[in-house]
Amino acid sequence: MTEVSATEVARAAAAAMWRDDRACQALGMELLSVDLGSSEMAMTVQEDMVNGHGICHGGYIFTLADSAFAYACNSRNLVTVAAGARIDFLRPAKLHDRLIACAKVVHQGGRAGVYDVAVDDDAGNTVARFRGNSVTVGGPLVGEKADA
Repeated sequence: MTEVSATEVARAAAAAMWRDDRACQALGMELLSVDLGSSEMAMTVQEDMVNGHGICHGGYIFTLADSAFAYACNSRNLVTVAAGARIDFLRPAKLHDRLIACAKVVHQGGRAGVYDVAVDDDAGNTVARFRGNSVTVGGPLVGEKADA
C-alpha cells in the first residue's frame, strides 16, 4: 500500500472543498497553494468591491482572509469551521489590486486551532492581518482521516 503525504492529503481536501465553494468562485478567488496547516489565496479587487471611499470594502478583504484560513484549517482533512475571527486593516486596497492571503497555523491542539493570515497587495504591502480560531466539527473531507 502506498503512503500518502500530508501535502497530498491537504490538496485532496482542498479540491473537495473547492468543488462546492460557490462564494470563493463567485468572487474570482484563486487557490494558489495548500499544504498541511497553510494555504495561499488571491483575489483581484473588482469594480463592485469598491466602497464609497473608492477603496476595497473591508468585508471583501475579510472574506479573502477567512477563505485562506478555511483552506488552511481544513488541510488536516477534518471538517473544520471558524469559531471566531478578527481583522486589523493596515492600509487600503484599491481597484484592480491583486490581493494575496497567506494563512499559517499558529497552534493546532485537538479540535481547536489558531491561524494567522497576512493579506498583501501585489506590490508586497501588507493590507490586513487576520487571526482566526477554528473548531473541528466532523470527520474526513475525503478518504480516511489524515495523521496530522
